[in-house]
Amino acid sequence: MLIVICGPTGTGKSEVAIELAGLIGGEVVSADSMMVYRGMDVGTAKPTAEQRAAVPHHLIDLVEPTDDYHVARYQREARAAVDEVLARGRQPLLVGGTGYYIQAVVDEIEYPPVAPRRDDLRAELSAFAQRSGTGALHARLAALDAAAAARIHPNNVQRVVRALEIVLQTGRPIAPNRVPGATDSRYTLRIFGLTHARERLFARLDERVDAMLAAGFVSELRALRARGVTAAHQSQQALGYRQLHPVLDGQSTLDEAVAAWKRGTRQFARRQWTWFRGDARVTWLDRDEFASRRAVAEEIAQRVG
Repeated sequence: MLIVICGPTGTGKSEVAIELAGLIGGEVVSADSMMVYRGMDVGTAKPTAEQRAAVPHHLIDLVEPTDDYHVARYQREARAAVDEVLARGRQPLLVGGTGYYIQAVVDEIEYPPVAPRRDDLRAELSAFAQRSGTGALHARLAALDAAAAARIHPNNVQRVVRALEIVLQTGRPIAPNRVPGATDSRYTLRIFGLTHARERLFARLDERVDAMLAAGFVSELRALRARGVTAAHQSQQALGYRQLHPVLDGQSTLDEAVAAWKRGTRQFARRQWTWFRGDARVTWLDRDEFASRRAVAEEIAQRVG
């Protein structure tokens, strides 16, 4: 059996999973697209060294923040981790808020070939956007991959450029496809979604941003930049990092960046809600109905038997 704990950011998934792991002999397989990067600890709310010592965690700190990491690689590595945990008679817990990472593990999805990073092609496409406008760049993507263009906002130049980079090199759409004939997961699944009342969650998210700043987020970003990490790297599209790079470049004030970060985090939580609400397999647990994360973990343990 594979237990999945999902839901919007800020609902305490990692903490509940650690409690649950202690109850049922579990190990955590992360389903967070930004925890794979080393050195990005504060801004991704990565489990602490103490937590990771108490409960084994997989798929964290895999690559450098200057590297690209893609969902097809995650699928291979996460499934290998799940299978290895099962083979040792332990209980794997797939935990995170990156919906397409969870989908990659639990559903039979095949992904298009991975295109290598082409800095010359990216520069050419970026120059085209500056010369002809973001709408014209988006139109080029729409002509080659209409489904991708429908999912990516025209103003998100970096994502449009990356999509074009893939399509132009592979000649294939970037969207994954379900394996023909496959209807069921390879795993026996129990999926639990954690949630809060919306206004309560938004308040918690604002508080979390403030706590990350107090914990040294800006210092962490400075250290990354000293190692050659730039705003253009894939890892730096994460919330917080994306908004604070302009502050260090003198292009934005900290107050402006924090306001944008908080606004972006709330928007991200809404998108996560939408994604997970569309999956009928999810059993939802309202954190406001439980006295503690331990109580949530005990509820899940009881339900999985």
